[in-house]
Amino acid sequence: MSTVDLHYETFGTAQPGTSPLVLVHGGAGTIGAHWGGVIPVLAKSRLVVGVELQGHGHTPHADRPYTFDNSADDIAALVRRLDLGPVDVAGFSNGGPVVLRLAQKYGDVVRRLVIASGFCRRDGMVPGFWDGFGDAEISSMPTELADAYRAIDPDPANLKRMFDLDVGLMRDFEDWDLDALAGIAQPALFVSGVRDVVLPAHTVDMAASVPRGWSLILPAGHGDYLGAAETGGTVGAVAKGFFGVLEQFLDADGL
Repeated sequence: MSTVDLHYETFGTAQPGTSPLVLVHGGAGTIGAHWGGVIPVLAKSRLVVGVELQGHGHTPHADRPYTFDNSADDIAALVRRLDLGPVDVAGFSNGGPVVLRLAQKYGDVVRRLVIASGFCRRDGMVPGFWDGFGDAEISSMPTELADAYRAIDPDPANLKRMFDLDVGLMRDFEDWDLDALAGIAQPALFVSGVRDVVLPAHTVDMAASVPRGWSLILPAGHGDYLGAAETGGTVGAVAKGFFGVLEQFLDADGL
C-alpha cells in the first residue's frame, strides 16, 4: 500500500476525557477554506487536527490515483504515526466518503464519525448534479477555493492538476451498496441541509444503514452551516447551532 504524507495542522490541546478530532475538507478545499469557522469553537475543548488530502493545499501531488480509499489509507497512516487514535473524524462533502472508507477499513483508529454533506450513491444527489463532470472547466471552480489554493501554491499548473483530481474523482464515482455501511460500528452523525446538493432522504438513508447512525437535516445549503469559504465564510445562527450539536455528539455518553 502506497501512502502520501499528508500536510496537517493542529489547533488546541488534548483534554482529559476527549478524543482528538480530525477534519477532512471537501472537493478543491483546504483546512481553512472548509473548517476555518469550526476550528476556533472546537479547539477550545479538544485537540483538532486538520488534514489536506493528496494534491490539495500544502500536500503535494503524487504519482498515484486519487481515490477515496487512498485518502482513507493516508489518514489512517497519519493517525497511527502521530499516535492519536482512536480519533473522532469529520468529513465535509467529498471528505464524507473518505471518512466512511476510513471507518470501514480502519475501525480501530476511529471513535466517532461525522459525515457533513457526504454521499455514497449517485441518486443521493440533486437532479443534474453529475451532468458537468465529463467536460468541467476550471472556470467553474468557486473563486474562494481557487484563491485559497493560490495563497498556498501560486503555480496555475498545480491548481489545474488539483481541479482535475476532484473532477476525475466524481466523474468516475460508482455507487456504494448502502448495506455495506452496516459494518460501521461507531456512532456516526450524518448531516446535510434542505438546500444541499445532497438530498435529505439520502442523508437519512445512510444514517439508517449504520447501526449507531444519527441524521440531522438543517435549514441550510451546501457548507453554509460550516461557514465554508465558497458560501461566504460567514458563521451564522444555523452554523453556531450546528457547532453546538457537533460538540454534544462528540462528547455525549452512551451513544
